[in-house]
Amino acid sequence: MYISALPREERQDRRPLLKRIAHAAEPYLYSAPALVLIAAVMLVPLIVGISYAFRDIQLLNPFSGGFVGLEHFRTLANDQAFYRALRNTLWWTGTSVFLQFALGLILALLLDKPFYGRGLAQALVFLPWAVPTFLAGLNWAWLFNPVIGPIPHWLHALGIMSEPHNILADPQLAMWGPIIANVWWGIPFFAITLLAALQAIPRDLYEAASIDGAGPVQRFMSITLPFLAPTIAITILLRTVWISNFADLIIVMTNGGPADRTQIVASYIFTQAFKRLDFGYASAIALVLLVLLLAYSMLIVLLRQTLLNKD
Repeated sequence: MYISALPREERQDRRPLLKRIAHAAEPYLYSAPALVLIAAVMLVPLIVGISYAFRDIQLLNPFSGGFVGLEHFRTLANDQAFYRALRNTLWWTGTSVFLQFALGLILALLLDKPFYGRGLAQALVFLPWAVPTFLAGLNWAWLFNPVIGPIPHWLHALGIMSEPHNILADPQLAMWGPIIANVWWGIPFFAITLLAALQAIPRDLYEAASIDGAGPVQRFMSITLPFLAPTIAITILLRTVWISNFADLIIVMTNGGPADRTQIVASYIFTQAFKRLDFGYASAIALVLLVLLLAYSMLIVLLRQTLLNKD
């Protein structure tokens, strides 16, 4: 009777210590299976991959596997092929993201207007996203081939090319092949995401702006763009990181050629790891790419937070 008359806090303090610990740890125990799975699938391979960057891991060398410290990074500092791949990565990523975003935004604005068959149009817009990247790269490689593909002949008919030839074999134009394929494949991501954000904007705001005499451009700049800004920031961040690591189309279409003109950092990692079988050096390159992408992501997040605080 004396204990029951005490306040609740004092009664809880009298409970056994182990029981209080178990009660406090109960939420974490429920999430433990998911955390263990994430650690096993993501963290463990990440840690092992980072450790490879400081070891000599060559599959064809039975005596490899020892610790080499920063030797891979010293080699990387003088690797001109890596710097060329880094420049190609900036061109590949920047152009792809810009064109995907611009065309995806235009498509989302068009699909936001009611018209007959809009549901079917939205389904067709999503179709490229459902195509496997390997198949998409193979199809576009065929399209750029003048023997079986129509694109070189169309460009020749328009006067853009002096004669039909495969631009994937032209060092000056080769990068445009994977970029065009990547833009075609990635537009649905921006279109569907931005369309969902557009449909969440209250229509009353547009009606009030129209009554006040605002034109289409003014409504877009004062209503649409501010509402889309958070979605634009996160989608551009995700696509930039994704495309920087996205080597599927390049490997299928050009394999980094001709003369490494389409070699990006991600495909260079693939070349070092699975063609030269040097997993140590490939892991060092991957670690550098990871640091660069983390720095970019942090910069975008900090910039977004700064803009939100100003507002």
